[in-house]
Amino acid sequence: MLGSFGSSSHEEEEEEEEPTPPNVYLHHQIQPRSFASVPPNIHMRQLLISCAELVSRSDVSAARRLIAILSSNSSPYGDSTERLVHQFTKALSLRINRYAATASAATPTTFLMIPNPAAASTSGGSTSNIMVHDLGPINDDALLQSSYLSLNQVTPFIRFSQLTANQAILEAVEGQQAIHILDFDIMHGVQWPPLMQAIAERYPPPTLRITGTGHDLEILRRTGDRLAKFAHSLGLRFQFHPLILLTNEDPISVASSVLLLPDETLVVNCVHYLHRLLKDRDRLHLFLHRIKAMGPRVLTVAEREANHNHPIFQQRFVEALDHYAAVFDSLEATLPPNSRERLAVEQIWFGREIADIVAGEGENRRERHERFRSWEVMLRSSGFSNVRLSPFALSQAKLLLRLHYPSEGYQLHILNDSFFLGWQNQPLFSVSSWN
Repeated sequence: MLGSFGSSSHEEEEEEEEPTPPNVYLHHQIQPRSFASVPPNIHMRQLLISCAELVSRSDVSAARRLIAILSSNSSPYGDSTERLVHQFTKALSLRINRYAATASAATPTTFLMIPNPAAASTSGGSTSNIMVHDLGPINDDALLQSSYLSLNQVTPFIRFSQLTANQAILEAVEGQQAIHILDFDIMHGVQWPPLMQAIAERYPPPTLRITGTGHDLEILRRTGDRLAKFAHSLGLRFQFHPLILLTNEDPISVASSVLLLPDETLVVNCVHYLHRLLKDRDRLHLFLHRIKAMGPRVLTVAEREANHNHPIFQQRFVEALDHYAAVFDSLEATLPPNSRERLAVEQIWFGREIADIVAGEGENRRERHERFRSWEVMLRSSGFSNVRLSPFALSQAKLLLRLHYPSEGYQLHILNDSFFLGWQNQPLFSVSSWN
């Protein structure tokens, strides 16, 4: 598990009379998929890092030999380490294919397979796969939307972020009669029904208007329809405004187009959104200044507690490896071995993220997570002040974990008036509020 995924010892290397290249040494130490000689888990982290080093040096032939060894000793339905190695090996292979494609002006095609665990368990280890996509990184919206809903169900990460942000919003708009929420990347809007229910219980209930951004107008319309029906069932006066924000579109101009009414209290929600703007820090600063100028009562921010935005590939790779090792360990501890939802989340949602972090470069890379301390500096320099999250918000987060994710591995911490959710001793997500 996470504890066994540490750095490996080099004592075996020192026994060799002469130093040998990493790929030669590894080839002699590991035999592909012989169950009597599968390498101990303690070596896997170093094997992946060695492969990343070969890739960064453009030693493609040696990297491919090591990828073959890693592939034969990993599995999408093994333990958490095997599954993690499987995803990172695929991502390294994709990076090599893209490098080769750039050199030959060709476009690689990669196939993502969602394994069928039932078939694997009844066929003596053989696998039955379902073809899901023909892709580089995953771009199929239907698959991503489905895996997002699974992620929201089987892990506490999204629900923790949304629940904590909602409580900060409810406390900030106490006593206000007209509330306007600007939600960047609203997706299915699953964050808002609990907040709407809480608002509807106030007397007199205020009006609520949500402006939700997204890149697909049809998804936005369906989200708005669902929220409107739910509001109607509560007797809550409600409006929804869809706002298209394409991947390469400037969010500053989109934010400037939002209709603000003088009698409304504005809330801005950026849950797992701001990291996508880090490809241009100057524009991100301008965006934050624009949000500040809109005068929100509160700005809610949730982000990964990891640095996946390092310009040096090897450092970014190691950071991602440690982060997702903890994520996969948490899934291992809280879901059954044959959970199809877990497989979908790992293969599609986290698989897409890992592929983007490892195989992507330049402006095409989206998953540019940075740690809370970086966000704290940026937000303060843009004129925001940290708002302390309340003891009630903390008790709600603890209740969420106790009722729905009863594992001692999940840990909550408070630092700089913000909440951090982690697995074992590794923080994974942060939530904070600002005004």
